[in-house]
Amino acid sequence: MRVTGKATHTISAPRRVALQVLAAVAQGAYAADELQERSHPLDPRDAALATQLVFGCLRYQNQLDFLISHYSGRPAARLDEPVRLALRLAIFQIRYLERIPARAAVNESVEFVKTACRSAAGFVNAVLRKVNRNSVAWRSREVELSCPEWLLARWTGHFGEDPARGIARAALAEPVAYLRIAPGSPLPEELELAPTSVPGAWRLSGGGHGLRLHDIGSQSIVPLLEIRPGDRYLDLCAAPGNKTLQALEYAPELAVACDISFRRLREMPPVCPRVVLDATEPLPFAGPFDRVFIDAPCSGTGTLARNPEIKWRLEAGDLTRFAERQQQILLRGAEVLGKNGRLLYATCSLEREENEDVIRWFLAAHPQFRLMKEQWRLPGRDEGDGFYAAVLERYAEACAIARPF
Repeated sequence: MRVTGKATHTISAPRRVALQVLAAVAQGAYAADELQERSHPLDPRDAALATQLVFGCLRYQNQLDFLISHYSGRPAARLDEPVRLALRLAIFQIRYLERIPARAAVNESVEFVKTACRSAAGFVNAVLRKVNRNSVAWRSREVELSCPEWLLARWTGHFGEDPARGIARAALAEPVAYLRIAPGSPLPEELELAPTSVPGAWRLSGGGHGLRLHDIGSQSIVPLLEIRPGDRYLDLCAAPGNKTLQALEYAPELAVACDISFRRLREMPPVCPRVVLDATEPLPFAGPFDRVFIDAPCSGTGTLARNPEIKWRLEAGDLTRFAERQQQILLRGAEVLGKNGRLLYATCSLEREENEDVIRWFLAAHPQFRLMKEQWRLPGRDEGDGFYAAVLERYAEACAIARPF
């Protein structure tokens, strides 16, 4: 669905981009990628507004659809997609953003519907004239927390009721921006920075447009490997390279960054050898590595604040598919780990199938490895994205994987 037709000049650039992105996301695109492409021509303020509108609508989607039904008397799911998107966008602005004039939100959403589904313009106008900031009683925690109940139930069973609610609430907030500045390096004077509990991780005030941001949860993972000067370090899922850059602070003798995506790996600064490969296949390395890091591809449920579309499209069956790939990557990483070496397995998922179950499966088949450390970071309890991490060590006397490949 595209915003076309002669009436589009009455729709402001940020709202037009927001509607285009939301329509693309509804068809399977990722919001961050679409915003990067479509916001490029906008000035920074308009780009920031488009971003706020897109992520706000996605984060609060369940609440917005409940409000559509509340004000219109019709379930949001039964409305045509252009109508549903226009109503979500306008209701989000009216109820959740204080500085947006309600008139602008209403008029531009109506104009959009005229270009996409003209017969519904009167309906949209009538519904939006009813929208106000009065409190409503959410019918369920699924609506209140704007999160699918099946995910809430999983988190409740795994972490408890309060942590599960904390995870869901954290997913409704705009993520804080963090920078990585190696300990001992000078701080940029032009930036407003605040220290955090993770050495080298700095909380940034005033956004981070044009800067290479690195979430604090992500920054907390690499130190678990205890990389030593002179170590041989392998990063099997490196793109876009933030964790590899952090690992280089420890002065390894060799660092190799690998990823399946040439495009994403190319975006990484050329600070070490970069190799495009599928980490589920045999690796093209002869010598052993002292430290192997696997930041495994996963469902990403620990990153819902920055990737809110995940919670609306993920299905329980997807977790098995992710776990199968994660197991294969873990096996390949273990193949090239030297004696007394350490392997760090991490995901930004909150799901047991992708985390503890993968590690327990591996340890059961490979008794020459032992679990040294296991760590959780939960959104709402800890700063930043959610992460799971497990550090495995290989016994000196066992130099080969027990199972042939």
